[in-house]
Amino acid sequence: MHGLHLTADLYQCAGHERYMLEAEAIASLCREQTLASGLTLVDDKWVKFPPYEGQPGGVTGTVLLAESHLAIHTWPETGSVTVDVYVCNFSDDNSDKARALMEGVIAAYAPARVVRQQLMRGDIGPAAAGRDPEPEPQWVMEQLAPHARFGYLARPCELRQTAFQQLELLHTPQFGKVLRLDQRFMTSEREEFFYHEALVHPAATAHGAPRQALILGGGDGGAAEELLKHGLERVVLAELDEAVVQCARQHLQAVHRGALDDERVQLCIGDGMALVDSTEERFDLVLMDLTDPDTPAQGLYSPASLQRMRRVLARGGALVLHLGSPVFHGPQVAELARSLREQFAVVRCYGLYIPLYGAYWGLAVASDSLDPAALSAQQVAERLARRGVGDLQYYNAQVHGALFALPGYYRDLLEPQ
Repeated sequence: MHGLHLTADLYQCAGHERYMLEAEAIASLCREQTLASGLTLVDDKWVKFPPYEGQPGGVTGTVLLAESHLAIHTWPETGSVTVDVYVCNFSDDNSDKARALMEGVIAAYAPARVVRQQLMRGDIGPAAAGRDPEPEPQWVMEQLAPHARFGYLARPCELRQTAFQQLELLHTPQFGKVLRLDQRFMTSEREEFFYHEALVHPAATAHGAPRQALILGGGDGGAAEELLKHGLERVVLAELDEAVVQCARQHLQAVHRGALDDERVQLCIGDGMALVDSTEERFDLVLMDLTDPDTPAQGLYSPASLQRMRRVLARGGALVLHLGSPVFHGPQVAELARSLREQFAVVRCYGLYIPLYGAYWGLAVASDSLDPAALSAQQVAERLARRGVGDLQYYNAQVHGALFALPGYYRDLLEPQ
């Protein structure tokens, strides 16, 4: 017997107040959504709690399903609700019905924020004795833009809510282990080199002698591993969420290849911008290896934050960041490029297709003097050879220049208005 267990925490609910306060209204909602989803209602039980310290009491209830259950708890004093749906998949796969039930209930509450989690429950039938069954693969999707989604067939391995975000570890036939944060694909075992090599090597190769670097984010260790190939003496990795580092150490060795425990890497868990503001050090390279600009990391892409990062650059140093997809996030890419030009004398945008991200992706190197687009293929080849940089799967001397050869639509997007 195996099944799907869904939970959702709803915040700042703007739905009708009866769905917070009235047991019968909530019961009717749940019965309607159960029938609409195609699941089988057996019975339900609801309890209305009395007022407490001048605040109205909430409601707790459970709907017994032939397939398992639905449970709801409301907190009217905070506008919060928790929803729990579990279905067994003994004779039929009820997963889509469970998701439909969950989404129908969530829609009625109209929350400003939702934290979703899911767990594939194990096989507990007689045939499962003495073995640990693997959960069934399922399509895992990402909303790339309002009108575009993409996804991969994946088997869930781990799902948890950290102090800062939802962390998922998946296993895919295409890319092996995949890390996802807040339902965004971050990195994978088999294609991480597209992103990490493109993020690191254009600026690192252009710099004559990089010695110290700062990475904001980057808890998977992939960027640190690429930087160390250039013989850096020290890499400071400032990661907000320690759970990402723990996950990478345990599951993503193919991404960091031991860099997280290299003596040259100083791991700082906490607010990266606090470190930027407090340090007196200067870095040859600063890499923003963060979640996308439209996530909770949005503030780190603001003009004020970019100015603060510029302060910690050594003479001749460079800031590197990703911009999003010029195809799907055009205004965002254009605005970030404009902001960089206001603060740096040299801004070189570039791009490549990143398979895990499902799109052509934009990046940028910003500096007061360093111009990676000025290097010839021969100069790139000589520097890589002199530094002993090897084990590259994407970046090379010819690719360096090609990264900065922008398609017309991307170039037009970046033209100053």
